[in-house]
Amino acid sequence: MSHSLLLPHRYKRIGWWLFVPSLLLGIFVTTNLYELPELNAPMFSLLPEYSQDKFARTIWFIDTNLTHTIVGVLFIVSALMVGFSKEQNEDEYIARLRLSSLLWAVLFNYILLLLSFIFVYGFGFFTVMLYNMFTVLLLFIFRFQYLLYRSKTALADEK
Repeated sequence: MSHSLLLPHRYKRIGWWLFVPSLLLGIFVTTNLYELPELNAPMFSLLPEYSQDKFARTIWFIDTNLTHTIVGVLFIVSALMVGFSKEQNEDEYIARLRLSSLLWAVLFNYILLLLSFIFVYGFGFFTVMLYNMFTVLLLFIFRFQYLLYRSKTALADEK
């Protein structure tokens, strides 16, 4: 993995500070454990709605609740900052751990998706797809952090 594609190390700390709250907010939004306030505003949409009048006028600006959008964007940006920021000592071993974690996360994600295609139907499948958008980043971050932790404890045990 090319080091030039990674963010500087300082973004990792910022990412963690944003990641944890956005993950909790995402859980609240998707499970309705806690009702977040609605932030309604007119937004430009690439997929317009069509009005019911005779002329089928296209409406490009849609009044929508931005709470889900803000939480989703915050989660994706923070997860990218955590997952793709350099470590303090970025070397070939860390790059190999990063690559294997990314490959493992993509493979595991698509196995889950394949099982979902076979066993989940109706609106439940829509829910699975919603979570599936974020699963690759989550699996990658947790796997990479776990491998880093395991390698650091193995080095500490050798000393």
